[in-house]
Amino acid sequence: MPNTDMSLKDAMSSIDGALGVALVDYNSGMALGTLGGGPELDLTVAAAGNTDVVRAKLRAIEILNLGESIEDILITLSSQYHLIRPLTSRAGSSLFLYLALDRKRANLAMARHQLRRIESELEI
Repeated sequence: MPNTDMSLKDAMSSIDGALGVALVDYNSGMALGTLGGGPELDLTVAAAGNTDVVRAKLRAIEILNLGESIEDILITLSSQYHLIRPLTSRAGSSLFLYLALDRKRANLAMARHQLRRIESELEI
């Protein structure tokens, strides 16, 4: 099973249009690992900001008493897609994968499929 670094490298190399990827702890808002990004996309800042998104959605699910879990969250920007995928394993219960994609180069369905695969193989 791949570790964090190998999984992040896998995401960047196997997902067309990947701009950056991070493994994030939504209890603390800290990125446990990042790859890609750059001056226009600070993955550490994105990790902290998207922690609020995950927390808000978890609160909404609880308030609505839906009894559901988040599979993924999609944020669509004019030139990018941002995917947030909470980890489902017990060891990763407060972690999520964050992936930023170039909208012109990415295939959203394939990116979701690959991110799901990477999550299933990730060893924390």
